[in-house]
Amino acid sequence: MKEYKRKYPLFSLCGLNCGLCPHYYTEGSSKCPGCGGPDFHLKHPTCAIITCNKKHDDVAFCFQCSSFPCEKYIVTSPTDSFITYKNVIGDLKKAEDNLEDYLQVLDEKIKILEFFLKNYNDGRRKNFYCIAVNLLSLKALNNILDMTKKNIATQSIDQKNKIKLILLLFEEMAKKEKVELKLRK
Repeated sequence: MKEYKRKYPLFSLCGLNCGLCPHYYTEGSSKCPGCGGPDFHLKHPTCAIITCNKKHDDVAFCFQCSSFPCEKYIVTSPTDSFITYKNVIGDLKKAEDNLEDYLQVLDEKIKILEFFLKNYNDGRRKNFYCIAVNLLSLKALNNILDMTKKNIATQSIDQKNKIKLILLLFEEMAKKEKVELKLRK
């Protein structure tokens, strides 16, 4: 694939939230720059969605295509890979309704994810945090963030136990929102 660049690589052409993907936060050669980010074409030499886009309307996001929703979106994949696909259709529709608002929410979610990765990642939680932040509502995430900063961060317990409490907060919010916090294999 030729070089492919996008103005906002953290929300992909196909509706994935690249800024909430564990591969975006990986160090080393397997780090993904996001859809159309620096050297994207070297990391992902082929992409069926980009190829389809070039053949059709050549838009920034699939929801802008005259064929949306096409067969690629009518039947969603029952499995996930490194990032969850559960919200792709919903996220594309939110972006279609108001792209600026959607990207603002995504930016806020990215900041929340980065907070947890920086402060409460014991080396085994990156995938969990990425999935949880992707699937939970911004309201739920802000509640978790507030409770973490006010209640958990100030406790005089070790980091391992703080992380356990935070994971419980995520699980409780997921239960309230009827969200399953794992990839579909």
